[in-house]
Amino acid sequence: MTAVTHRNWERFTPAQRLGRFATYLALAVAVALSLRTVEVIPEFLYDAPEQVMDLARRLWPPDIAYAPTVQRALLETLHIATLGTLLSVVMAVPVALLAARCITPFRGLNWLAKLVLVSSRSVNSLVWALLFVAVFGPGALAGVLAIAFRSVGFVGKLLSEALEETAHGPVEALRAAGAPWLSIMTKAYWPQVQPAFWSIALFRWDINVRESAVLGLVGAGGIGLVLNSAMDLFQWDRVATALIAIFAVVVLAEVFVTHVRKRLL
Repeated sequence: MTAVTHRNWERFTPAQRLGRFATYLALAVAVALSLRTVEVIPEFLYDAPEQVMDLARRLWPPDIAYAPTVQRALLETLHIATLGTLLSVVMAVPVALLAARCITPFRGLNWLAKLVLVSSRSVNSLVWALLFVAVFGPGALAGVLAIAFRSVGFVGKLLSEALEETAHGPVEALRAAGAPWLSIMTKAYWPQVQPAFWSIALFRWDINVRESAVLGLVGAGGIGLVLNSAMDLFQWDRVATALIAIFAVVVLAEVFVTHVRKRLL
């Protein structure tokens, strides 16, 4: 008669338990070091609810008479976002073609284009705005260039990935028929990447509307300039008017982008 062996089921192996313990320990150490580095002052946390209520009382009611000034600044913000997005698309398309290995079969050019895309994404739009304000002075031009150079990396990276994911059948058929390079691009690649292209452009414009709203904090024009001047003068009712206008524009931009995507895609 054979003996019956019983096996105890365990959810994790000893190595997995050790790995989980090491992960939790690393997270606890990271949180502890972060709290020591940030140096949170408890006194500021105790009266935070009172400060929030006091700020809310200062913000309400908004200054309706300030609406025309906010409206002009909002139009400038939309112009900055739109022109910056168009300029970024114009600059991003050649870089995306160089970054896509199916279009440019040269590794050196691929890495150079990817370096450009990474450099664009690694610098925040406010930093770009500071650089262009120093070069061109305060105003909408610095905001447009900041939005454009910030968006090149985003648009170019997604567009190059869309190009690399296209089907090779139509491309090979046109090449076998002796079609020129421009015909291959317009008849084989463009029909496949067209939905992704419009989706990327609309999504980036939606993001740029949000980002251009704060560029005025560093002098790059738009609603941020009005908001910053009102905060510097402690005109909280005007700050409330600007914040409400920014929120309304962001919501309307989201609705507009969603509607256009449904019509185009």
